[in-house]
Amino acid sequence: MTVRRLAVVLLGFAVLAPLSPAPAAAAAPQDGERLSLVVSMDQPTTHYFHVALRVDGVRGGPLDLELPAWTPGYYLIMDYARNVLNFRAEDAEGRPVAWEKTTKNAWRLHPERAGAVRVTYDVYAFSPSVADSYLDDARAFICPTGVFMHVVGQMRGPVTVTVEPHREWRQVSTGLDPVPGRPHTFTASDVDTLYDSPILVGNQEVIPFEVRGIPHVLAGNDLGSLDRARFVADLKKMVESAAALMGDIPYTRYVFMVIGPGGGGLEHLNSTALTIGREKSDTREEYLRWLAFVTHEYFHLYNVKRIRPIALGPFDYDRENYTRMLWVSEGFTVYYEDVILRRAGLLARDEMLDRAAATIARCENAPGRLFQSATEASFDTWIEFFTRTPNLATTTISYYDKGAALGLLLDLAIRHDTGNARSLDDVMRALYREFYQQKRRGFTDAEFRRVCERTAGRPLPEIFDVYASTVKPVDYAKYLAYAGIAFEAAPKPGASWGAATGEKSGATVVSRVEWGSPAARAGLSVQDEIRSVDGRPATPTSIAELLAARRPGDRVRVAISRRGAEHEVEVTLGPNTERTFRLRPVAEPTALQKAIREGIFGQK
Repeated sequence: MTVRRLAVVLLGFAVLAPLSPAPAAAAAPQDGERLSLVVSMDQPTTHYFHVALRVDGVRGGPLDLELPAWTPGYYLIMDYARNVLNFRAEDAEGRPVAWEKTTKNAWRLHPERAGAVRVTYDVYAFSPSVADSYLDDARAFICPTGVFMHVVGQMRGPVTVTVEPHREWRQVSTGLDPVPGRPHTFTASDVDTLYDSPILVGNQEVIPFEVRGIPHVLAGNDLGSLDRARFVADLKKMVESAAALMGDIPYTRYVFMVIGPGGGGLEHLNSTALTIGREKSDTREEYLRWLAFVTHEYFHLYNVKRIRPIALGPFDYDRENYTRMLWVSEGFTVYYEDVILRRAGLLARDEMLDRAAATIARCENAPGRLFQSATEASFDTWIEFFTRTPNLATTTISYYDKGAALGLLLDLAIRHDTGNARSLDDVMRALYREFYQQKRRGFTDAEFRRVCERTAGRPLPEIFDVYASTVKPVDYAKYLAYAGIAFEAAPKPGASWGAATGEKSGATVVSRVEWGSPAARAGLSVQDEIRSVDGRPATPTSIAELLAARRPGDRVRVAISRRGAEHEVEVTLGPNTERTFRLRPVAEPTALQKAIREGIFGQK
């Protein structure tokens, strides 16, 4: 399949001090320098984008180009520069320009005369991820941070993007604003906006709709059996619910970009990139999970993209941007998934209570709750979240789940302390108004806490100093009682040995062992192959059934194979540490409890 060129043209950058330090010997960018890029994909089955970059107005001296090492919202160093091949540089007359790499993602050019410099390079793109680029003969997805270099020090100024799709591809979808009268041409206010605006090219379905007169688009690649009409109708209700909560829609257009099968989503200022599973509309439960997932990425346009910790913008694209506040940025967004859907009439009260109970269960049944706080999990996400080693699986937590639980507690506390006159909604609106709209920056940890305590009318040390910052147990019952919700926790029956197993090449293999567990004390190890338990052939299912039928203190004989040698260990079982949780409305709440309950969970 032949492909026309996909062209991207960027013009008219102003000078700005770099977000990260330029290499020591770099000359400052000169006024009047202009940058343009053209990206082509003539052989999509090779999975290479070809990029031609031109800098006009060069006045001599070194010229530094960089490709980001990560993409905002995806807290992992991606090292996109590893995909760059065939880097070349020449002047306007076609004479070679000397260059060298100065860091893993930076190239320094040495033009001998003023004028223009042209650089070409290829980018390998075959990762079906919302945080990476992808190219094949069916579609092109451009994650801008992984494809477009920029001139160091030139981040501000208008950017124009022109897309020329393959002759058999009809659609170009992006959150960038279209330029009137110029087909497939878009504009961004600066490089940061360009980097925050992915582009999907192909034959995706494009379904437009409006909310409050503002255009929105569902651009879907391989939507499968999803009920389009139902989903778009629910999207409109969700967007309206979120806008009513925040009191503002801060964009002129928005694109829900479904890029294909997979897992995960990534938020952007005026769009979101989403993957979709085949089962998203088969049952109400699956559909609600899908709808909550989309709501999560959408609400990030407020919480993260505009209401943000100060570390999360302007960005240093070269290295990690650390914050201890992802339990707020991600966790509160999880909490507001359900709040927004409930207020939109898409989630019933009992469904919201069940989802809250499930969140608490994930927090309280995670072995890592004994080792890691929400603030620690936030800070260490760069080295832990996407690296689920057997050790990390049992010694870390999800700041999504813990943050969602703390968001509920904070909402309950504020409503209780103010007689339901104020809520977490007021905190979010105050942060949006004070830091995004007025100060045009992120907030510090102390500023966030100050807004919460000002809204509550009192200090909140238990939530901030204890529950968010330590591993001390959370008193859920105390806070849920503010809303007339009974908190019921019950141990699961059976016994536990503190190990997990899975199947590998037909064998039952230990995948993780909890710290200090019966399995650890008995000498079971990750990667051990379990042959039998008490003489019975072992499978993950048979082990689970055996543990469910045993009691703490029982002993079991486990035959294992380790590095080809046969062993037998005896494990003394312990109590089942996992619990089930239920949130149940009390029958006769006080007037304040009823008001708080209805304010968060709604009526039946």
